[in-house]
Amino acid sequence: MTVRRSAAMLAATATVLCAAAAPVAVAAPSPSPSPSAALPSGLYGTKDPTYDGVWRQSLAFLAQRVEGVTPATKSVDWLIAQQCGNGAYAAYRPDVSQPCTEKTVLDTNATAAAVQALVEVGGHRDTVNNSVRWLKSVQNEDGGWGYTAGSPSDANSTSLVIGALARQGQRIADITTPGGKTPYDALIDLAIPCGGKEGGAFAYQPDKKGKLAANADATAAAVLGTMGKGLAVGDNAAVKAPSCHPGSELTPEQAAQNGAHFLADALATSGHLDLAPMPGATDSTPQPDFGNTADAVVALSAAGHQDKAAKAVTWLKKNSGAWAEQNGPAAYAQLALAAHATGADARDFGGVNLIDKLNATGPAPAAVTTPDPSADTGYVATEKDQVHSGDDVIGGVWWYVGIGLVVGAGAGFLISGRRKNQQL
Repeated sequence: MTVRRSAAMLAATATVLCAAAAPVAVAAPSPSPSPSAALPSGLYGTKDPTYDGVWRQSLAFLAQRVEGVTPATKSVDWLIAQQCGNGAYAAYRPDVSQPCTEKTVLDTNATAAAVQALVEVGGHRDTVNNSVRWLKSVQNEDGGWGYTAGSPSDANSTSLVIGALARQGQRIADITTPGGKTPYDALIDLAIPCGGKEGGAFAYQPDKKGKLAANADATAAAVLGTMGKGLAVGDNAAVKAPSCHPGSELTPEQAAQNGAHFLADALATSGHLDLAPMPGATDSTPQPDFGNTADAVVALSAAGHQDKAAKAVTWLKKNSGAWAEQNGPAAYAQLALAAHATGADARDFGGVNLIDKLNATGPAPAAVTTPDPSADTGYVATEKDQVHSGDDVIGGVWWYVGIGLVVGAGAGFLISGRRKNQQL
């Protein structure tokens, strides 16, 4: 999805000091660590994890789990240990024996990705709940989230947090600010009305004058966000033709469909998205954006337009191998998630076994099972795994007793978890 980690973290730091910066590319190459800098044995990838350690670990887990791979225990333990005492995550903490302080840059994107990953891994209820509490505690007044706590809301961060809360079992429409704003409201405020070449798209953030500019990265993220979906999306058959709903008073579903309409048009000609030109660049030749193209594929499938993603999947199969090899676990994971969302074979993606490649970037998995394509391999969050909207104490025995009394003796506890293919 969005968060283009190495540059994004730098932009976020600059945001804290100056003003908000636009997102850059996911899985962007990060500098290699010095030979003397030993990386943690449980971490995926060999490049400097300063700006993307938690992110790439989380994406790796998501892609592995939907493809029947159980990560090594030490890899999961590494991700859990990265959590701060208040439930938040930074992009990377080299020394987890030292507690987080007020100088630690707490990262909503890393936190949201870790939540989604640990829900898929399963069995880490307290860790997930602590992160969910923190995410809800730093919701902005407009209903959304910025890259860091308190920074202005952006489409990418808001969508990632929505995905985390939804996968954990929250009812997104019930997560409101004192002023009654929901996360969906924050995203719809960033939606560009139909009409013109940018119609239906989402902006990352308004510019200084309040104007919205289409951003394909933000749009792919916001399609998932307005549908209440996380990064891992099941194989959804095409069920409707893309269309753009006019007007500014949109439902979340309409906003998602508008974004999908924009993405379908953007991919129709070449089958891929292009990177935005870097400020000051002299070469105006468009460069393909592999990560955002993969994310757009996932978004289109989630919105019921898998057929409109077919050309992009074919393009990725043919062209993404070198990019993924250069960028490592997050890139392999993005491609695997795109393959999973469209029913493509992640173990033969243009001749590349994405899962073997991904597994090789970290410790040997605890187990590998080739999943049944017709089965939903996603972890299902049960009632006991959830933090319910408004709850301060989670999982207390009296809460369970209360539910038992409401439902009636012998009725059992309700299962309210959402599978990844359901929308809230």
